[in-house]
Amino acid sequence: MTTHSRRTVRWGAALGAAAMLWPGGVAHADAPTEDTTTPSTPPASGNANDQEVSAAVSRIRVTQKSGPTGGKQGSLSSTDVSWEPPPCWYEPVMTPEQLKKFSETGVALGHVSPHTSWGGQKLWTDHYRDGKDAYNYEDDSLITRKGYDDYNLGKDGYFWRGVARDPDSFDCERVMFWQDAGKIPDIPNAPTPETLADYAYDKVKVPDTKVELKPQAKSTVNLPTWAWLDKGTFQDVKVRAELPNTDLWAETTAKPVALHLEPGTDNAETFPASGDCQINDDGSIGTPYTKGRAETTPPCGVRYLHATNGTPYRLSASITWQISWEGSGGTGGDLPDGTFETTQDMNVQEIQSINR
Repeated sequence: MTTHSRRTVRWGAALGAAAMLWPGGVAHADAPTEDTTTPSTPPASGNANDQEVSAAVSRIRVTQKSGPTGGKQGSLSSTDVSWEPPPCWYEPVMTPEQLKKFSETGVALGHVSPHTSWGGQKLWTDHYRDGKDAYNYEDDSLITRKGYDDYNLGKDGYFWRGVARDPDSFDCERVMFWQDAGKIPDIPNAPTPETLADYAYDKVKVPDTKVELKPQAKSTVNLPTWAWLDKGTFQDVKVRAELPNTDLWAETTAKPVALHLEPGTDNAETFPASGDCQINDDGSIGTPYTKGRAETTPPCGVRYLHATNGTPYRLSASITWQISWEGSGGTGGDLPDGTFETTQDMNVQEIQSINR
């Protein structure tokens, strides 16, 4: 057998076992066959009948509970470069009645797992109505999944399917399966409140706020530039994520805790020396400049030691946001801090005295 990537091998086996009814595709098989070609990804949607399973996208509902909603906003970058939200998880997709309608109407084209799509009514009715086994790759093994009797009509529950946030993740490839209502599947990558907290982290939007400076945009060699943010400039941002048809929920809160300054050149000093300006008790950062303090050291600011020569320095100001979460079942904890950075041009002039 020709050597292929993990993705290619899985696609080949999946397409051999669960045939795609595309022009030039393979016929339905009662047992897995081997395919050494590299199949193309089938379309993500068919007709209006297949909206429930037309693409492997999440049904998690996200709501911002607090924090600013207008103006320029951006996403947080985790301070822990090794941290990532879960690459995939499972979710309830359809009731028996919905699956019956989908399977027996129209093209019946849709995803049965994040990377496998079935096209044609027979594939769906064979497995979910007529009890025939289905075959697919899970964890690098070919798995046989037993079929269902008449879509489990009359039972209370849902058919679940994997969602791959990371398209390169193949860890949630189990063919869409049944789970009784009120229960979470006891399988790897089943969703948890922390799954939702991580998902919400990815949806937190924080304000793109410009730091107040004195002097503004034009500094003077060897004289400090004061930097500050007034109280009320930043508020906690809380995002709630809920997974429908389960009791799972989580609220992720981002709280601003510090401002970090990077002058944009090695020929500068920051105040404090670390460049980290802590948030004050009243929610402000630094101290606003007042007349007569031009030569005093600010609690938060920068001093440039060399003038610019036509090209301004890029002063970077990043806010650190402390992330915590709480969720269903009394769960909760902390997630890695997040940062959001803005930059602004700074021109520095060679004047040794200035009246501010």
